[in-house]
Amino acid sequence: MTYEEYFKRHTELIYRNVGVSMLPMLKQGRDLFILKKKTDQRCKKYDVVLYYRKPGQYVLHRIVEVHEKEYVILGDNCEHKEYGIKEEDILAVMDSFVRKGKIISVSNWKYKLYAYLWYGIYPFRKQIFRWKRMAGRVRRVAKKAKK
Repeated sequence: MTYEEYFKRHTELIYRNVGVSMLPMLKQGRDLFILKKKTDQRCKKYDVVLYYRKPGQYVLHRIVEVHEKEYVILGDNCEHKEYGIKEEDILAVMDSFVRKGKIISVSNWKYKLYAYLWYGIYPFRKQIFRWKRMAGRVRRVAKKAKK
């Protein structure tokens, strides 16, 4: 059953996180998230949404820009923004998540502060990603040189 089919029958989905694109907020294998079926209401900046990405991928990422005809979306642990996400691509909006047995609502002020600050440091995160990649290359070259 696809997510589209699921949301034709249901208004809420509870799902265990898979993948690392929403770290540090959602950890794979540990955290659950609760999605509500998308209504006619437009999504807002910092909403975490489940959307369809061609060809055949469903992705949970955060809206970082809202434009008249599209959204710009970015995973919390991703470096590159995704442009051109249309209203009809979005299937559901995250309502809350469960970390270590505690339900955290997206209306919680601490969550809102996290979303605002985490995206606020995005330019610095991009540089950190580059440094981490460079350090990994240096380690691999050093390891090969020792052999």
